[in-house]
This record gives sequence, C-alpha cells and structure tokens, in this order.
Amino acid sequence: MKPIRILIVDDHTLFRSGIKLVLQRHSGFDVVGEAGDGLEGVKRAKQLKPDVVLLDLHMSGTGGLEALRLLVEDMPETQVVMLTVSEDAEDLLETLRAGARGYLLKNIDTEFLLESIQRAARGESVMSPQIAHKLADSLRASPKTGPAAESNNLDKLSSREREILIMVARGDSNKEIAGVLNLSESTIKIHVQGILRKLNIAGRVQAAVYAVEHGLVNEK
Repeated sequence: MKPIRILIVDDHTLFRSGIKLVLQRHSGFDVVGEAGDGLEGVKRAKQLKPDVVLLDLHMSGTGGLEALRLLVEDMPETQVVMLTVSEDAEDLLETLRAGARGYLLKNIDTEFLLESIQRAARGESVMSPQIAHKLADSLRASPKTGPAAESNNLDKLSSREREILIMVARGDSNKEIAGVLNLSESTIKIHVQGILRKLNIAGRVQAAVYAVEHGLVNEK
C-alpha cells in the first residue's frame, strides 16, 4: 500500500518538527510538507495534494478555521484533521460544521495519532476521547436545535443499527464494535454506512452528535 501523504500546518516550528519526526519513524506515513499558517497551508496543499492535512486551529495570521473552509471547498478529496490544544466544545462544533474530518488534541499519544490518521485517510471521522465527552456534556446542556433535532429518523434504524450507533457515539472503532458484537469488521462498516444513510448525516462524528442529542448514550 502507498504511504499516507501528510501535510502539517502549525505555527510552532518545534511542534511541526516533533510530529514530523514521530511520523517518519513509522512506515505507512509520508510527511510531504509543512506550513506555518493557514494561508500557506492552503497553498501547499494545492501544490502537494496530500491525503491528510493536520491543521492547527488557533494560529497567527490566517487561522485554522478559515484554512479549513478553503481546503474543504477547493480540495474535497483531502481529509482535514484539526490538531489543537483547544478543548472548547464550540471550537469542535464549528470545525465539524465547516467540514473537518476529525478533531484531535495535541496531548494524544503516538498510537492514537497514527490510528487516527489512518482512519481519516479512509474517510472515517476521528476525535480525541476527552473532547468527545466535552461535546456530549455541551449537547446535553444545550437546547435541541437544528436539523438533527427537528427530524428524528431513529425509527428507521433496526435494533442492531441502534446498538451500533450507541457504540459509535461512545467513540468505539469498527474493530472494537466488531469484537463486542462478535461480527466481522466489514459487517460493522456496512452497518455504519447504513446508519449514516438512514439518518442523512455525513460521518461518524455527526452520528455521535445525533445520538447524544437524542439521548441514546443513556440507553445502556
């Protein structure tokens, strides 16, 4: 398999160097470039066409959110994963609405980072466990508004799909869900795709938001 081509966009040179060093130590990853602000990152992405962009949120100059919107609009085939220190649920929601494939905190361990990049490259949504809990707390405390609250499509799901949705909302990977339910990973992937289609949502993170908004995480 070809290595995953990665662009790192962060205004801290030492952090970029550290992430690059970590990725270069593992096969399957190729850091094709770096950038020090959002605008430079967009330009480099257009030149290099990476599979995944690791994008800081708060940077001097052009920030990550603006860069994210440009990347999603101009390069929809490139997966953008936010890599930030911000644990603010509003930052998370704003980047997801703008089209980010994932939201990772900079204090994650190496294995989680590598796995998250691999999953993002496959088109899966990824999120640090800590921020997932903050998102759930934020949604529980907020009024239920927006498309997900206005149209409840849960009755379209089978009991098995409902069970899998709950596990997705808790942050379990397809592999972990397959182990618990004694099913193949490919079967779980098919179920997840069916869930997304029936709920008319784009990815796992949005599915998790939907599940929390409708109280499913408290069912088990």
